[in-house]
Amino acid sequence: MIVFSSGLLFAADQVGKGLPEGGPSIERASPEETLVMLSSLTELQTNLKKQLALTREKIRTSTSDAEKEQLEMELQRLDRQLSDSSNDFERIATGVETGLFVEKKSGAFSWKDEMTTLIEPAIKEIKRLTVRAREKTKLKDTISELSRLTPVANNAVQHLERLLEVTSDPGIKKQIKELLPEWRNNENRIRNKLELAQLELSQMEDKEVSIVQGFSKSIGDFFRVRGLYLLVALVAFGCILLVGRLFHRLVFRLLAREKLEKRPFHLRLFDLSLRVFTVAAAIIGLFFVLYLAEDWFLLSLAIIFFLGLSWTVRQAVPRLWQQGRLMLNVGSVREGERVQLYDVPWKVESIHVFCRLSNPTLGIRLRLPIEDIVGLVSRPYAPEETWFPCKKGDWVVVGDRPRTRVVSLSHELVETVERGGKRYLFQTADFLAQNPVNLSRNFRLRVVFGISYDLQAQATTTIPDLLKTFIEGRLDDEGYLNNCLNLLVEFKEAGASSLDLLVIADFKGELADIYSRLERSIQRWCVDAATMYNWEIPFPQLTFHWPARERQLENQLPAPDTCPTTG
Repeated sequence: MIVFSSGLLFAADQVGKGLPEGGPSIERASPEETLVMLSSLTELQTNLKKQLALTREKIRTSTSDAEKEQLEMELQRLDRQLSDSSNDFERIATGVETGLFVEKKSGAFSWKDEMTTLIEPAIKEIKRLTVRAREKTKLKDTISELSRLTPVANNAVQHLERLLEVTSDPGIKKQIKELLPEWRNNENRIRNKLELAQLELSQMEDKEVSIVQGFSKSIGDFFRVRGLYLLVALVAFGCILLVGRLFHRLVFRLLAREKLEKRPFHLRLFDLSLRVFTVAAAIIGLFFVLYLAEDWFLLSLAIIFFLGLSWTVRQAVPRLWQQGRLMLNVGSVREGERVQLYDVPWKVESIHVFCRLSNPTLGIRLRLPIEDIVGLVSRPYAPEETWFPCKKGDWVVVGDRPRTRVVSLSHELVETVERGGKRYLFQTADFLAQNPVNLSRNFRLRVVFGISYDLQAQATTTIPDLLKTFIEGRLDDEGYLNNCLNLLVEFKEAGASSLDLLVIADFKGELADIYSRLERSIQRWCVDAATMYNWEIPFPQLTFHWPARERQLENQLPAPDTCPTTG
């Protein structure tokens, strides 16, 4: 019986402690209900005080150490119950949680505690948003547990009363009379806790509104008060960034009057420092606005955000170091040099948070974030170096294809078109891999013309000069002479059937569109010259040389018309 009693009382103590701390006030309870609960608590306190006095008397008169130890534990339990009932009385009478006004002791300095203090408002605000749901769940659990213990305590009291009625043993009666007040007090205490929890739950449910209404109210409250503070803080942040950017442009526009091709190191260092200072000042300004508004929730959120951002940036410190070196122009890529990107050479015009690259031949400028050029290597270049094999409008020969005209160029695609409209589309990398020949930057034609061996005596002397003079005249007649840079006629070789002459003609790129026509014209002019000067143009001949014995056998063969037929 004692074991069962102690276990039930311990459970009741734990449930009593389980009531929500700092829960909703009960000021909306009617005075009659409040007075009833206060009367029950007063009666409970009176009974507990009697139990305390009786227990102290037992301790004083007891001679057993074990019994004294048990009585001391019982005394502590009763004293704790009396303290809890006093707290409940004060909370019900005042309608507020009195623990909120207890002065907290200051402890030793700890950076962890200080950091916790900074982010505590945000955590409290988040907890506040869910406090009603958590308190409601906790109250329901408490009511469920107290509802389970109430009939148990009631049954225990009834059982003791029945035993007291039926027993005739004075010793048993004495001990039952000692237990009965204790269990009645315990029953009253559990019932009071249950009534208090039910009252708080009822008041909480009365105050509840729909989810949509609650959400709308929360959003409205946020934008009415904290939304304004947040807006002002963000505006301050943006204004500081904008002013810093304008100041940066003004300073470097004044410095740009010197027309420096390359900015010196100290100027780049000032540029980078000014950018970092602008960002730091904007962050400090945001914190300062929230501090003046005394909105510790938003200030804590801002601190948490920038701490998280700092932790993220920590992982990218090596990459930021490389970017800083690039901005100071002491990295692997430097302004005014040549760098290879997307299989195309580029000139590095400027290196900042966003870098500017250009290709003079393509006529394209790129604006890239600085992280895209980390890992690249630039080099100085010579003025005569080409930036691309061709430009828009040039005539090119790509691979085995006929000449085509470039109509579109970029670092991604190249489009060309033949005469007649046939179009080719190349990826720039594939276009460059086929080593295109640009005819628009001057070109050379080579034409081989053969004459008969009968002209052997003149083939290396007068004929080349006559042919050159004749071709020059025809070029002049057709309006090509001014675009002909060089004309040369030489003896090439003694071929199997002819003596070959080589006509070499260099033309300006303006005539690239009639490249094939010029080649055909030179062939025609060579034939016209041969006709005019009576030069024989040989044709390929095939001669068979028979050995003497085979010639004799040939003479012994019958004539074709006397050959016997064989059916």
